[in-house]
Amino acid sequence: MDSKGIDQMLSVLRATSAQAGSRTTEAQSATGGGADFAQILQNSIAQVNQTQQQAEGLAANFAAGDGNANLHEVMIALQKANVSFQEMVQVRNKLVTAYHDVMNIQV
Repeated sequence: MDSKGIDQMLSVLRATSAQAGSRTTEAQSATGGGADFAQILQNSIAQVNQTQQQAEGLAANFAAGDGNANLHEVMIALQKANVSFQEMVQVRNKLVTAYHDVMNIQV
Protein backbone atom coordinates (compact mmCIF):
# COMPACT_ATOMS: atom_id res chain seq x y z
CA MET A 1 0.00 0.00 0.00
CA ASP A 2 1.34 3.41 -0.95
CA SER A 3 1.41 5.49 2.25
CA LYS A 4 2.65 8.58 0.36
CA GLY A 5 -0.52 8.62 -1.74
CA ILE A 6 -2.72 8.18 1.31
CA ASP A 7 -0.92 10.97 3.16
CA GLN A 8 -1.28 13.21 0.12
CA MET A 9 -5.01 12.45 -0.14
CA LEU A 10 -5.48 13.16 3.58
CA SER A 11 -3.71 16.49 3.25
CA VAL A 12 -5.94 17.41 0.30
CA LEU A 13 -9.05 16.46 2.30
CA ARG A 14 -7.86 18.52 5.27
CA ALA A 15 -7.13 21.52 3.05
CA THR A 16 -10.57 21.24 1.44
CA SER A 17 -12.20 21.01 4.85
CA ALA A 18 -10.32 24.10 6.02
CA GLN A 19 -11.36 25.99 2.88
CA ALA A 20 -14.99 25.02 3.40
CA GLY A 21 -14.83 26.22 7.00
CA SER A 22 -13.31 29.55 6.02
CA ARG A 23 -15.88 30.06 3.26
CA THR A 24 -18.71 29.57 5.72
CA THR A 25 -17.14 32.10 8.09
CA GLU A 26 -16.59 34.59 5.24
CA ALA A 27 -20.16 34.16 3.99
CA GLN A 28 -21.58 34.67 7.49
CA SER A 29 -19.53 37.79 8.14
CA ALA A 30 -20.39 39.23 4.71
CA THR A 31 -24.14 38.87 5.30
CA GLY A 32 -24.14 39.94 8.92
CA GLY A 33 -24.37 36.50 10.51
CA GLY A 34 -26.44 34.51 8.02
CA ALA A 35 -24.92 32.66 5.10
CA ASP A 36 -25.98 33.64 1.58
CA PHE A 37 -27.31 30.31 0.36
CA ALA A 38 -27.38 31.25 -3.32
CA GLN A 39 -23.76 32.38 -3.27
CA ILE A 40 -22.60 29.25 -1.45
CA LEU A 41 -24.48 27.08 -3.95
CA GLN A 42 -23.00 28.98 -6.91
CA ASN A 43 -19.49 28.64 -5.49
CA SER A 44 -19.99 24.92 -4.93
CA ILE A 45 -21.23 24.37 -8.48
CA ALA A 46 -18.31 26.37 -9.87
CA GLN A 47 -15.87 24.32 -7.81
CA VAL A 48 -17.37 21.04 -9.07
CA ASN A 49 -17.17 22.34 -12.63
CA GLN A 50 -13.54 23.37 -12.17
CA THR A 51 -12.68 19.94 -10.73
CA GLN A 52 -14.28 18.21 -13.70
CA GLN A 53 -12.53 20.42 -16.23
CA GLN A 54 -9.19 19.87 -14.53
CA ALA A 55 -9.70 16.07 -14.58
CA GLU A 56 -10.73 16.15 -18.23
CA GLY A 57 -7.63 18.18 -19.07
CA LEU A 58 -5.35 15.73 -17.29
CA ALA A 59 -7.06 12.79 -19.00
CA ALA A 60 -6.72 14.45 -22.41
CA ASN A 61 -3.02 15.12 -21.79
CA PHE A 62 -2.47 11.53 -20.74
CA ALA A 63 -4.37 10.20 -23.77
CA ALA A 64 -2.29 12.44 -26.04
CA GLY A 65 0.87 10.84 -24.67
CA ASP A 66 2.13 13.80 -22.65
CA GLY A 67 5.25 12.64 -20.81
CA ASN A 68 4.37 14.72 -17.74
CA ALA A 69 0.95 13.10 -17.34
CA ASN A 70 0.92 10.43 -14.64
CA LEU A 71 -1.76 7.71 -14.69
CA HIS A 72 -2.13 7.84 -10.91
CA GLU A 73 -2.73 11.59 -10.93
CA VAL A 74 -5.22 11.24 -13.77
CA MET A 75 -7.16 8.53 -11.95
CA ILE A 76 -7.17 10.49 -8.69
CA ALA A 77 -8.38 13.64 -10.47
CA LEU A 78 -11.13 11.68 -12.22
CA GLN A 79 -12.24 10.13 -8.94
CA LYS A 80 -12.25 13.54 -7.22
CA ALA A 81 -14.39 14.89 -10.05
CA ASN A 82 -16.73 11.93 -9.79
CA VAL A 83 -17.09 12.21 -6.01
CA SER A 84 -17.68 15.96 -6.15
CA PHE A 85 -20.29 15.51 -8.88
CA GLN A 86 -22.07 12.76 -6.93
CA GLU A 87 -22.05 15.00 -3.86
CA MET A 88 -23.62 17.81 -5.87
CA VAL A 89 -26.28 15.42 -7.19
CA GLN A 90 -27.12 14.40 -3.61
CA VAL A 91 -27.39 18.06 -2.57
CA ARG A 92 -29.70 18.69 -5.52
CA ASN A 93 -31.84 15.68 -4.54
CA LYS A 94 -32.14 16.97 -0.98
CA LEU A 95 -33.11 20.43 -2.24
CA VAL A 96 -35.78 18.98 -4.51
CA THR A 97 -37.13 16.86 -1.66
CA ALA A 98 -37.22 19.89 0.65
CA TYR A 99 -38.99 21.93 -2.04
CA HIS A 100 -41.64 19.23 -2.46
CA ASP A 101 -42.08 19.01 1.32
CA VAL A 102 -42.61 22.76 1.57
CA MET A 103 -45.03 22.76 -1.35
CA ASN A 104 -47.07 19.96 0.25
CA ILE A 105 -47.53 21.79 3.56
CA GLN A 106 -51.21 22.37 4.23
CA VAL A 107 -52.01 25.96 5.16
